[in-house]
Amino acid sequence: MSPRAGAVRAYVPLTSSSLAALVAAGRLEGPLRAHAVTEALRAEWPDGDEEGWEYAALMAAAATSRTLLTPADRPRRVVLAVDVPAVEPVAGDDPTLVDVAADVPWRTIASAHVDPLDDAPDDDDLAWYATQEIAHLL
Repeated sequence: MSPRAGAVRAYVPLTSSSLAALVAAGRLEGPLRAHAVTEALRAEWPDGDEEGWEYAALMAAAATSRTLLTPADRPRRVVLAVDVPAVEPVAGDDPTLVDVAADVPWRTIASAHVDPLDDAPDDDDLAWYATQEIAHLL
């Protein structure tokens, strides 16, 4: 699924707790850190294509999600694919890392990507969920 016209697709790493907060509030408050296809990623992987770059950004967000887990969270990686007005690349070792200044209202969420099982290995693919299924993940 492509981002909405004039928007940038970003992948926001969450935990089960922050996902519950999103469902309760109907939005994520900016600013927040996310992952996206950036010029730095394209330059680092010049033979890649849009689908590969998007997957790299998604999996980078999944890895970040794992680092955010607390004992109160279910041991699953959670990533939201969202369409935001703009992102600002963050300097460093991860060419997908970006800052999102804007709030993320529910209507800008494209999908959720979640480990199908608790304690799934990091190299397993994430399961895709439509927005209307997100509340059922809690």
